[in-house]
Parts: sequence; structure tokens; C-alpha cells
Amino acid sequence: MIYSIDVRIEVLVRDTEVTDRVDDAVRNVFPDAEPVHEDGRLVAEAHTLDAFSDVLHEQEILDTARRVFLRNSDDEGFSFSLKKQAAFEGIVNFAVGESDELGEIDVDVRVREPDVESFVDYVAPETDEGRPVDPVREYGDRVEPDEGDY
Repeated sequence: MIYSIDVRIEVLVRDTEVTDRVDDAVRNVFPDAEPVHEDGRLVAEAHTLDAFSDVLHEQEILDTARRVFLRNSDDEGFSFSLKKQAAFEGIVNFAVGESDELGEIDVDVRVREPDVESFVDYVAPETDEGRPVDPVREYGDRVEPDEGDY
């Protein structure tokens, strides 16, 4: 699939936090992002969610991710928030409900190509009993086969 997206990542850096640790939290789940410190927050842009999608697959949280993305979507894209502390450990934990004590990483994804729903299908495909319905998923130049293909 060829896609064109813009991802904006923003996270508040509290006075009690070390900026480098917040930077690490962002890079742990969005390794293609280049955070820049701006007025008490880190702001980053990216143009892929492939590594993030890999983590969703590894953690087996595709259904949760799909629900969050679709619930927070419109015709131009979708948004979501992640718990900062979990991201520091390289774990995706969606922030829902009340704000986390340590803060959140806010992510806004604008989709130009294809449409939003098709891109959500790519990042967090539908599953059957926790496994992606389509057993082969393309990641750029590489293909990840279904477990039974080994």
C-alpha cells in the first residue's frame, strides 16, 4: 500500500521532568520522529506509522488500537493519546478517560492517501480471535508472513 500521511506528536514537558527522558518516550514508540523542544513541550513530525504499527502487532492490541483510531476519526484523519510513562518503556498504552498523572503524548494523524479507514486497516487491521484477518502484511519492502508460513 502506498500512503501519504502527516503525523504530529505533542507532549507537555513538566518542570519536574527531564526533557531527554520525555524525548526518549516519544522516540521509543515513534522512532522516525524528531522531537524539538518548544515552549515547555516537545513537538515532532513523522510521515510513517510503520514502527508504531509493529508495536501494536507485537503487543497484540490491534482491536484496541482500531477502536481508538476509529472513535477519534473524521474524514481527514484520526487522533489518540498515549501514556507517557508506558511509552518510556516502549509500550503502547492508550490514554482514555482522566488524564494520567505523568501526562500524555498526543498524536494527530492527517491522511492524504488513501482514505482514513483504509489507512486504519493498514496500521491496525481487523482481527479474528486476535490475529489479523489478512495473514500477510506488507511493510515497505519487507513482508511479514503468517506464523504458519515459517
